[in-house]
Amino acid sequence: MSKLNAKEYKQFEDIKIIDTDGSEYWSARDLAQVLDYAKWENFLKVIDRAMLACKNSGFSISDHFPDVRKMVEMPSKPRKNEKEIGFPEVRKTKKIIDYELTRYACYLIVQNGDPRKEVIALGQTYFAIQTHRQEVADRFNQLDEDNKRLVVRGDIRQWNQMLAEAAHNSGVITNEEFAEFQNSGYMGLYGGMTVDEIHSKKGLAIRDKILDFMGSEELIANLFRISQTESKLKRENIQGAQASSATHYTVGHEVRAAIERVGGNMPEDLPVPEKGISQIEREQLKKLKERKKPLMLDE
Repeated sequence: MSKLNAKEYKQFEDIKIIDTDGSEYWSARDLAQVLDYAKWENFLKVIDRAMLACKNSGFSISDHFPDVRKMVEMPSKPRKNEKEIGFPEVRKTKKIIDYELTRYACYLIVQNGDPRKEVIALGQTYFAIQTHRQEVADRFNQLDEDNKRLVVRGDIRQWNQMLAEAAHNSGVITNEEFAEFQNSGYMGLYGGMTVDEIHSKKGLAIRDKILDFMGSEELIANLFRISQTESKLKRENIQGAQASSATHYTVGHEVRAAIERVGGNMPEDLPVPEKGISQIEREQLKKLKERKKPLMLDE
């Protein structure tokens, strides 16, 4: 996502409403304004088409387009003679209809909006990305712990390669410098504990990798550390092995502080899984092979 698009997409984030239970929704009235619909009646036609698309997709309209009634003030200016003698301005209220739209409902609305509007194209991209992210999150949440670990560990492998490249471009060249760089990130996230100390605390064998013996929660914290360090090194054009290590430590420390603020468990206190990632991968590969049935050829 470019910086320009990120700035433009922010208008959709700005009108997002977080309910008391943590769920998110968008007010149809607010969305109409952002999508440049001056007349509510015209926007209602778009909502109707989106509702039809929702129904045809097999989803409940009431789940994604719940309607609500709101009272709004309608200013009423006093007559000239009333204004002269100091009568206060009379405000009348009016009941209007609104919709508390889910992300999917917003996605359907922009798909059915006026394609000539540039903001509609922006909305289509924004809500398509957000809807996809939610679908990925939903699928991830349905996985058991072992498969969650496999997914996140795979992501970490890719991000670690990107981090190594970014660190090299920032001046982390020798093996000793890279070891110090990696150690600094762990120390920031694990409250000063080095790689060796984390390895020892987990009770691992010499050949075991600490990332392979983390639960999904601990892996996700490390994934955030890795991805944000890679981004910061490139974004701020940090140069020098010492500065890069300091950056890695700072990012790790900030991730730890965020966990603490929300009342989460510190990574060093999380349970150590009995099975390593390699064992889980071997077991799953074995299951896949066992499922394969021989071809039934005619004799």
